Amino acid sequence: MKAGFPIAAKGMVVGLLGGSFDPAHEGHAHITREALKRMGLDRVWWLVSPGNPLKARQPAPMAERLTRARQMMSDPRVVISDLEARLGTRATADTLRKLQAIYPGVHFVWLMGADNLVQFHRWNRWRDILRSVPVGVLARPGSGVAARTSVAARAFRVNQVDRGENLRGRKAPAWCFVNIPMNGASSSAIRARGEWKK
Repeated sequence: MKAGFPIAAKGMVVGLLGGSFDPAHEGHAHITREALKRMGLDRVWWLVSPGNPLKARQPAPMAERLTRARQMMSDPRVVISDLEARLGTRATADTLRKLQAIYPGVHFVWLMGADNLVQFHRWNRWRDILRSVPVGVLARPGSGVAARTSVAARAFRVNQVDRGENLRGRKAPAWCFVNIPMNGASSSAIRARGEWKK
């Protein structure tokens, strides 16, 4: 295993939650705990990205975001990482391809809030993502209907499974929408209130 990379054994199911985490907040921790509970995951890795190509604003420095994320989420089953920076990837499809090559036999599940599914069709090679790993979509305030009727949801409707635990061991394409108690925390709202360094 490469130095600085998380450890995962063959047969493990690892959820991947990507984002700028600018800053990490209780909403991220909440959907992580729910994913661990409802999807039968062994681990969740937070992939703190170098930047988001869909956002014009550049995030805070990586070291600050990693520190804040580690303060927010201290569960031993959760790894806070800068894997995309280490891999040299920016697009999720490339990150997944490299992780699958580095971790043969590890079953990855991409995790996202329902708000991301609404605009998922704008992601680079979004169809490749859905065809490479199962995707677990967790409810977020105000996004339920829009997520369920999104371009990606309609395009992959026949691949939707009923519950999150049905993603464990399932081959892609497969995705689920999981209703969970809502947490309205938002990185942009935290920044707007001045609660996070600019």
